Amino acid sequence: MSYAIITVGGKQHRVREGERLLVDKLALGEGETFTPRVLLVGGNGTTDLSPTTTVTARVLGHQLGEKIRIGKYKKRTGYRKHNGYRSRLTQIQIESIGGTGKKAAKAQPAPKAEAAAPKKAEPAAAPARTAHPPKDYDELTVAQIAEAAHGWRRPNLEAALEHERANANRKGAIAALESALAAKEEHS
Repeated sequence: MSYAIITVGGKQHRVREGERLLVDKLALGEGETFTPRVLLVGGNGTTDLSPTTTVTARVLGHQLGEKIRIGKYKKRTGYRKHNGYRSRLTQIQIESIGGTGKKAAKAQPAPKAEAAAPKKAEPAAAPARTAHPPKDYDELTVAQIAEAAHGWRRPNLEAALEHERANANRKGAIAALESALAAKEEHS
């Protein structure tokens, strides 16, 4: 596929393989890789609104954005106030879309030559939908996770717990998610 639309930090970005972009600061170290949530995959005249492909991105570094100047002024009173800030950003590079990057090509084994024996046709199974953590999960605090976890569905809880163990590893969030899962099991 030639492009994907991903969401990082609550904002959507259209990305291509090898592209670099600045996003709001991520809580990842320099050189770490992550897989953002994929909303759409497209290219070659086709689009997939419920993709099963993954996008792999690498954190290149953290930096400050351009300085924004803010000035307040009231006429005839002599009131002037100046302020400003620089937003904290993270530069990321898209390494692969759907496992087609340089590293993914090396990791895939070469296809084996199979005998020309006819195979039985298996019934087509429904495509498996992968559960994602709830929207903007990375931006939630441990207290917000503990408060909202009891209202989430079981697949979202399991995905959030897996994401927490793999990426953030916050003890309070893991405990809250595990207790919410235990409560779901008791009610079922």
